[in-house]
Amino acid sequence: MKITIIGAGAIGGLAGAWMTEAGHDVTLVDRWAEHIDALKQHGLRVDGVRGERQYTVRALHPHELQGPLEAVLIATKSQHTLDALESVLPHFGPDTFVVSYQNGFNEPDIIARLEAAGVGGRERVMGSIPNYGGALVDPGYIEFVHEGPIQLGEMTGERTPRLAELAAALGALTEVQLSDNIWGQIWAKEVYSAQVVFSALADASVTETLGVERYARVAGAVVREALEIAEANGITVEAFDFFDPANYKPQTPEDTEKLLANIRHAIWLLKKDQKPATHQFKKKGSGIWWDIVYRGRPSEVRSSNGKLVAYAERVGADARLNAKLCEMIYEIEDGTRPLGFHNYDELEGYVQSLGKALP
Repeated sequence: MKITIIGAGAIGGLAGAWMTEAGHDVTLVDRWAEHIDALKQHGLRVDGVRGERQYTVRALHPHELQGPLEAVLIATKSQHTLDALESVLPHFGPDTFVVSYQNGFNEPDIIARLEAAGVGGRERVMGSIPNYGGALVDPGYIEFVHEGPIQLGEMTGERTPRLAELAAALGALTEVQLSDNIWGQIWAKEVYSAQVVFSALADASVTETLGVERYARVAGAVVREALEIAEANGITVEAFDFFDPANYKPQTPEDTEKLLANIRHAIWLLKKDQKPATHQFKKKGSGIWWDIVYRGRPSEVRSSNGKLVAYAERVGADARLNAKLCEMIYEIEDGTRPLGFHNYDELEGYVQSLGKALP
């Protein structure tokens, strides 16, 4: 299988490096010219949870890409999904299919654009959830931050030969779990990620934000509302190793303790493979935190969690907490709100004013 990864950042770059080393035909494409130049000249340097390595990879600038393409993995930030898709549409062939290899509710937009271009629709698209994490630190340099599996599935729900073949290739990097309900798992990731967005309200590590019970209770209330939005949209939200939706509908203090335990478990999973004695991690928070604090650029909240609010509006569901959280992040990105723990105090007060505090 010929695999083209559009977006050679942490998620795409790590997958590309490991698959290439395993002998798969992989090309990395990115519009950050300095990064592609570095990959061409020196290869990809990776450090972090698996130690330091240098990988030889095939890398192209977008204008150098030629078709026909086969497996196209879009691994950009979600706000750049359609731009990435436009860049590959001229190179579509009869067997080309697209994988949304990223965060966010991108699959419907991809399907709609393919239909508008007259090249097919749902049958051309796979969904995925890469649950490992990293950071593109500098051109040609990625930090592998935490381990995690990949969920992968056809948007039609079928088990196809190409699904099995791509899963085998991605298995060079990490465990791949095939899904018959990838859309439900994508919703699960976006519901869960409400607490990831929450953790980016302060310039602090996840253990100082979600790791504090008072703050975790506020985050839990936001996630519970997000889960209600999913259910109002008729979505069967699937559990995965970071998240069990059954724990996020507490009715009693004992139920709340299960929710808090779920959050503590998620933090443990994020940190369990890190060895601070051998590597001091540059990425100490979420990808949203990384964009805001390290990169100084807008995060993908508008195009991922912001869509959760839009889905709520579509069915008349209550999204006040999630809307408030997103607005706070937008204000931070716009420079009208400072990062800090005062944001948690404000959101906690809002939760209480709505009567949405956990039992």
